[in-house]
Amino acid sequence: MRPVLPPTGPLAGTRVVELAGLGPAPYACLLLAELGADVVRVDRPGGGTQLVPPERDALNRSRPSVAVDLKTPAGRDVVLRLVESADVLVEGLRPGVTERLGVGPDDALARNPRLVYARMTGWGQDGPLADRAGHDINYLGLTGALHAIGTAEAPVPPLNIGADFGGGALFLVVGVLAALLERQTSGRGQVVDAAMVDGASSLVTMVYGLLGAGAWQDRRAANLLDGAAPFYGTYACADGRHVAVGAIEPQFHAQLLAGLGIDPGAHGGQLDVARWPEQRARIAAAFTTRTRDEWAGTFAGTDACVTPVLGLTEAPRHPHLAARGTFADRGGHPEPEPAPRFSRTPGAVRGAPRAPGQDTRTALLAWGFGEEEVAGLLEAGAVVQADRGEQR
Repeated sequence: MRPVLPPTGPLAGTRVVELAGLGPAPYACLLLAELGADVVRVDRPGGGTQLVPPERDALNRSRPSVAVDLKTPAGRDVVLRLVESADVLVEGLRPGVTERLGVGPDDALARNPRLVYARMTGWGQDGPLADRAGHDINYLGLTGALHAIGTAEAPVPPLNIGADFGGGALFLVVGVLAALLERQTSGRGQVVDAAMVDGASSLVTMVYGLLGAGAWQDRRAANLLDGAAPFYGTYACADGRHVAVGAIEPQFHAQLLAGLGIDPGAHGGQLDVARWPEQRARIAAAFTTRTRDEWAGTFAGTDACVTPVLGLTEAPRHPHLAARGTFADRGGHPEPEPAPRFSRTPGAVRGAPRAPGQDTRTALLAWGFGEEEVAGLLEAGAVVQADRGEQR
């Protein structure tokens, strides 16, 4: 039985070797797999640090897992054999780790000069902080992005989607696709250095542009999009839940005031910054008179840009997301479906999350290893077949 469903997306025919890591690199490989790439995840025997059991981790879905002991010469050679028939290798380890293991860019490109070697780190492959530990909040903090997000009193981390997934995983995928496209004319692979500090900095290009033009103040809760404007923010309702308001354009702002029953003449000019505190208080008081869902009903069908702030368990049931099939139920829990969408070659979730080494035998056979060769590697301990799933 195949460990994952056959590829159907636009990247069908593209082969990717993933050296398993945490967070953004696995997410990037999930995206590639659900766009149709044939991705094999190379895990350590027994796996690594996990927030949840790996077979429950949604980031492990859609691609098989082989467990390889990269600290052995035979294990290193397994990865280099995979590289020979791969288009892409993705690794999210600290700088220098793959070089010490013997599977760095020079080793891999010597085996396959057409390989795109994609590297995911927080700080990048060089620079004074390259060898330091860090997390999304640290990378965002150094780029100026975190300073711009939050209340007037303190920055507020936007989960870990700013640097890890936005500035990291998505920029790695862009780099991989660009390098594959360039390879069509040059015939050569190359190394992609996807640093989260670089990607997160790029994400706030518009804000830096506004700052340079004198249209942004370098402090929180003082600008159009950071919660200062009364027509762009969140408001508590009578039931303690919230609505999101984004009525920037004048015609949308007019519909907001009409829906709230606020007299525009008494309210003052929309861009009269001196009156923003007064206007916010008036709007806030109006929203406290009804529940969140009552206000959602009031503004339904309008362009006032007022929507309910939904919880994670509510969002998949919203009529719009349900109509588009944005989420699917998997194992009794909602999970997002692949994005973006394609008219001819749709992507797909291709299988449940896999435990480390669950597919070692089947995946290696699919990538060109022989039956006796795999048996020898298993016997030597260079690769490991997990007890669950397939049997040795």
